[in-house]
Amino acid sequence: MRVLVAGATGVVGHPLVGALRARGHRVSALVRQGSRGRAPEADEVVVADALDREAVLSAVSAARPEVVVHQMSALRLLRDDPPEAFARTARLRVEGTAHLIEAARAAGTRRLVAQSIAFAAAPAGGPVLDEDAPLYVDAPDPGWASTVRAVAELERQVTAGALEGVVLRYGTLYGPRTAYARTGATARSVQAGRLPLPGGGAGIMSFLHVEDAVGAAVTAVESDATGVFHVTDDDPAPAAQWLPHLARMLAAPSPRTVPADLAPRLLGWFMTHQLTSAHGAANDRARTVLGWKPARPSWRDGLGQE
Repeated sequence: MRVLVAGATGVVGHPLVGALRARGHRVSALVRQGSRGRAPEADEVVVADALDREAVLSAVSAARPEVVVHQMSALRLLRDDPPEAFARTARLRVEGTAHLIEAARAAGTRRLVAQSIAFAAAPAGGPVLDEDAPLYVDAPDPGWASTVRAVAELERQVTAGALEGVVLRYGTLYGPRTAYARTGATARSVQAGRLPLPGGGAGIMSFLHVEDAVGAAVTAVESDATGVFHVTDDDPAPAAQWLPHLARMLAAPSPRTVPADLAPRLLGWFMTHQLTSAHGAANDRARTVLGWKPARPSWRDGLGQE
């Protein structure tokens, strides 16, 4: 098939191009002009800023894909400008998605596979939630509420029926180029003793190795299934388990414990939420409907490695 990968220089997009080509697909890599030098080896590279409607229409028309894969974000900016990283990512999820869908329809594309997140659910119900759980669009933190509303809008657009729509809600990514790799931002915080464990560390994380994210995207490209799917490993775990484990893997000091009410001042609202009250994500639907399962069923075997 002819497949276009938008966001082809990203943590998932870059290896995804190679994985699709290895499966015999003809792959076009859609990148921004400033990222062209980091584009993966592809059958062709097309250039457009996803927020430029006319440029996207032109690029997708040139590629004529049967399937478009949306892996776009601006999280590369996190190290230098976190507010801009989240604001631009929200725009890519809303405006960029709309531009891709319009361009895909005009080019005769039949299927769209889009990246989302599995940790945007409201903290209510059981400890591990399925895809029908409500998203946290009314979170008390304005930044996180804005992020979740953008996620909800992306998912609405992708599943509205204009194309065969698939939403892959990735768990918290670990592996190469992620924050949880040995040289990543979260790992460095643990090594420096800057990531304490608030309260009892009851917040539950569902992790996903980058290789499994790539595998799920390949499966979604080749499948006929549509809908929203949690793409996570089989081992949702509270912070009280994974954070000390990560410290051990990094030969770092054991995380100190702090009272939960002090954590927002030390860590910010989002990380406090993740460590204290977030819920995990069940991957049953991805297994039974999409036909995908993780090759790495537990974070315990690779968290903190490159």
